[in-house]
Amino acid sequence: MSPFWGEVIGTMILIIFGGGVVAGVVLKDSKAAAGGWIVITAGWGLGVALAIYAVGNISGAHINPAVTIGLATIGEFPWSSVPSYIAAQVLGAMIGASLVYFQYSAHFKKTEDEGAKLAVFSTSPAIKHTPSNVFSEVLGTFVLVLGILFIGANTFTDGLNPLIVGLLIMAIGLSLGGTTGYAINPARDLGPRIVHALMPFKGKGSSEWSYSWVPIVGPVIGGGLGGMFYAAMFEGILHPLLWVFLALFAGVMVYSFMMEKKQGDEKDKKFVYPSFKGKKA
Repeated sequence: MSPFWGEVIGTMILIIFGGGVVAGVVLKDSKAAAGGWIVITAGWGLGVALAIYAVGNISGAHINPAVTIGLATIGEFPWSSVPSYIAAQVLGAMIGASLVYFQYSAHFKKTEDEGAKLAVFSTSPAIKHTPSNVFSEVLGTFVLVLGILFIGANTFTDGLNPLIVGLLIMAIGLSLGGTTGYAINPARDLGPRIVHALMPFKGKGSSEWSYSWVPIVGPVIGGGLGGMFYAAMFEGILHPLLWVFLALFAGVMVYSFMMEKKQGDEKDKKFVYPSFKGKKA
């Protein structure tokens, strides 16, 4: 099997388990309904571990563009292979999301909550505040890539490494995931969101494309910063791209604050104060 197909299959496995656990918890009349956030984070963590077991020796099991880019920034992965890996990851995520939909199709029909349906496919913030949402995705992915690198620097019993990475995913979800649903993976969010937009099921609601850039841009920046922070602090290597990613992070944060202010101003303009004209005091 080629690395391309390894990434397709690995990301598909990730989404089958990750999207599947969300569907089981949030869709109506599922036996796993109301399982809660711990169940969801455990499902995602195990999904990552099993994907690594499946294709780790074929493609390295990046299964995440942020990981691929993070490794490329520190010279651990060739830039020439980055586009094909990202394409494979998005394709695998789309296949996985489609399979989850067909698995739970009867429950999608019974569920009226549009937000719950979208949650099976992609992330959305608990509180929509663009700067905070961007920062959340940057920090979560920063910790992810940093964690993968320092886990890799340790020696474990043969075959244990994927489980440790799975626990890292669960830990990030428990500690940092409550704000945005912790995409920390552009393919995990974009691929299934495309499937949500294309699937012709009843009452699906909006795919929330206005938010979709956050779980793409945030993880890419966080992944790059995580990799280069590890190289600088643990290996004493300062990569020139660190300044590029820091500038990109600063620029995106400024842009997100401007967006938030603009949206706030528009809301203020739309508010119409009640008229008391002609009324007696």
